[in-house]
Amino acid sequence: MHRITRSIASALVAGGLVFGLGACSDIADEASKAAKDEVSKEIDKQTKTEYEVTYEVTGDSADSIEFNAGGGESAANPKMETVKNPTLPWKKTVTLRGLEAPAVVPTAVDLTGDGKLTCKITYQGKTLSEESGAGAVSAAGCVAVSPVVG
Repeated sequence: MHRITRSIASALVAGGLVFGLGACSDIADEASKAAKDEVSKEIDKQTKTEYEVTYEVTGDSADSIEFNAGGGESAANPKMETVKNPTLPWKKTVTLRGLEAPAVVPTAVDLTGDGKLTCKITYQGKTLSEESGAGAVSAAGCVAVSPVVG
């Protein structure tokens, strides 16, 4: 009779473990799903959130200004536009998305060697990047990290 009791007790313990572990598995599955959902929301935020930046270029003169105009295929393949012989000071506000890096690069060739250029990128009144260049061939490249990346 002790054998039957032990067998029944063993079966009950094994059944309890199966149900208990099954419940833990359900909790783990729910936690995993919640974590995946949270990560998915954060990725959507960082890849789809739109924001505006303002590019500014000042100096003596510029032959061209190249800048990320927004609307590129991806952050790795931005849509760059070029303005030839712009009037300085030059200012442009663009809408970028997600991880797209704000970027503006003015260039100038000044045969006297005195050319000066400064670029600046602002977001909500805060300067993200500011650079200057001087000399016969000057470039002042400003690139910043997307302000929506958190």
